[in-house]
Amino acid sequence: MIIIYFLIGVLASVIGALPLGASNIAVINTTIKQNAKQAFKIAITAGLAEVILSYYALHCNMMVRAFFDRNMWIQMLIIIVLMAVGAFLLFKKQKEKKPKTSQITTSKYAMGFLLGILNPPVLIYWVVAFGIINNSQLMLSLGSPLFVLFLFFIGVYFGKLFTLYLYSRFSLTLKNKVQNIGRIVNRITGILLLIIGIAQAIKLSI
Repeated sequence: MIIIYFLIGVLASVIGALPLGASNIAVINTTIKQNAKQAFKIAITAGLAEVILSYYALHCNMMVRAFFDRNMWIQMLIIIVLMAVGAFLLFKKQKEKKPKTSQITTSKYAMGFLLGILNPPVLIYWVVAFGIINNSQLMLSLGSPLFVLFLFFIGVYFGKLFTLYLYSRFSLTLKNKVQNIGRIVNRITGILLLIIGIAQAIKLSI
């Protein structure tokens, strides 16, 4: 019966990771422009960041929710960054670049972690998710047995890893069927980021 905490961790993480976000976009781009191995490096550290955010949300979920409600400038900053990056990718000209193996090896892990950890919407999602979990028959807190917490956070990690892996596999299939994919992905990524930014701005104004 205790294994259900692992399954809940996986399910909650998959639900949170399915919407297209920064980590997903990075995995898609890296798979198409480089390879699935490099994209998996992003997924490894993005999963670790997901565990840290979910742990923090569990530790102080009420305080986190109040913090974002009081500091609207953070949400506005996120919107500006999303739209700026989206516009840059949308109008960016494709250039030929020689791959630098050493930089690729060291940067993908850092990219995955930073994209995962600097993600306030994910933190908010986990605050909401823990509220739902604790309103059910299952109770989860830092006072829960250590093995229960271990199973849950392992589930969170594997849920994130599995979802990003699926995104990578989908991108690999797309890569083999579409020509000039780099430019297309930049355009699509730019449009998606602009849409996300606009949607967040509308949500914030309402």
